[in-house]
Amino acid sequence: MKKISLSLFVTLVSFALWAQENSNEDYTEPTKPEATEIWSPKPPTVTPGQNGAPPSDAIVLFDGTNFNEWVSPRDSSEVKWTLNKDGSMTVKLGRGVGDIQTKRNFGDVQLHIEWKSPEKIVGDGQNRGNSGVIIQKLYEVQVLDNNDNETYVNGQVGSVYKQSIPLAKASVPTGEWNTYDIIYHAPVFGMYGDVVKKATMTVLHNGVLIQDHFELIGPMTFIGWPKYKPHGKAPLLLQNHNSEVSYRNIWVREL
Repeated sequence: MKKISLSLFVTLVSFALWAQENSNEDYTEPTKPEATEIWSPKPPTVTPGQNGAPPSDAIVLFDGTNFNEWVSPRDSSEVKWTLNKDGSMTVKLGRGVGDIQTKRNFGDVQLHIEWKSPEKIVGDGQNRGNSGVIIQKLYEVQVLDNNDNETYVNGQVGSVYKQSIPLAKASVPTGEWNTYDIIYHAPVFGMYGDVVKKATMTVLHNGVLIQDHFELIGPMTFIGWPKYKPHGKAPLLLQNHNSEVSYRNIWVREL
């Protein structure tokens, strides 16, 4: 009995010593406030924009004066959309016009973009004021006139198209300007193309949180299931879906 007790005692002492050696609390807790103050490195200073202007470190993709940052995705030719006198651009209908995309490639970004559906209401469902903000040409936040216009909820305004229903519908009246503020983190792929980390997206629509760090299943797809394929940085694309949707004040901050 004594041998068993001695053996148990030795085991318990050994375990206690092991636990102490492997504990994260192997330091003395600070007793002064200065001990937990971090002074460097200091974050960079960014000057906020005034009255809707971009912050000081933003890359301005469209300020209403030209299409210098944009090309046609088909052949990198000049943009055929309409440049308006009010500092906006509008999807131009017609054969061969198509989408537009940025000349630059992006990964993780904070994106600000303003859009409005046509004042004249034409069509219904997915055929009314339809466009899309497609990050890296793969991951779409839906643009749609959903005012008194029903459609499938994972394809309504503010949805991550066919993946995530928005938490709320925060649209302004048809023909008025909406804002999207999007925080996007690109997927991370391993050496053999495996998904190490999925893409995530947070979206505020007119200041209202509608997508909360949503983990994307894969790229946007119209038919079938989304499936990731390895990719690097890629352009931002604005979709021409045969509706005269307008855009303005587009800028990004690389994260």
